[in-house]
Amino acid sequence: MENRNQNQNTVFVWRIAASHVLAYFIAGIFAVYFMNYKEHYASQYMSLLMLPVDSPMVALGPSLQIFRGIIIALVLIPFKNIILNDRFGILKMAGLIFGLSFISTIGPTPGSFEGYIYTILPLQYHLLGIPETILYISLFSVFIGGWYKYNKPVINILSIIFTLLIVLMSVMGYLKAVGLLKVPN
Repeated sequence: MENRNQNQNTVFVWRIAASHVLAYFIAGIFAVYFMNYKEHYASQYMSLLMLPVDSPMVALGPSLQIFRGIIIALVLIPFKNIILNDRFGILKMAGLIFGLSFISTIGPTPGSFEGYIYTILPLQYHLLGIPETILYISLFSVFIGGWYKYNKPVINILSIIFTLLIVLMSVMGYLKAVGLLKVPN
């Protein structure tokens, strides 16, 4: 029984981590291209907090999200049965993630309750992240819910392929940005 539970937890961790990486990547691409993050991050206010979108570390960011996905999964394991077996479990997970990772962060991040109180950021910068956050949480929740509802081997294969592609593109982008990878013109 314990071995079966460990296997279920390993599957849960992979699904959460892979879903996080994919949702994060899609939401990030959306934010950069449709919300003009490049200009906003270069603004007087945000340039003090955020690296420019063409920074090598920003390129490496998506590949590092696998670790954040594992952390999210480990935090959610005690709530796994509620998330997967409750009628509204995925929706509850989405609310939990929205509440704890965006609205009620520990530090004063843009858009958070603390951010509104303790930062000098204009309101537009607090509101800027809401569409990206909602897109991320929606995609993440749909991926997890769909994966458990339609437990097909093809989904596992696609998750591995897409996660590896995102990690590979991210690492290559970083190597190019620091000058270690030459791209022919």
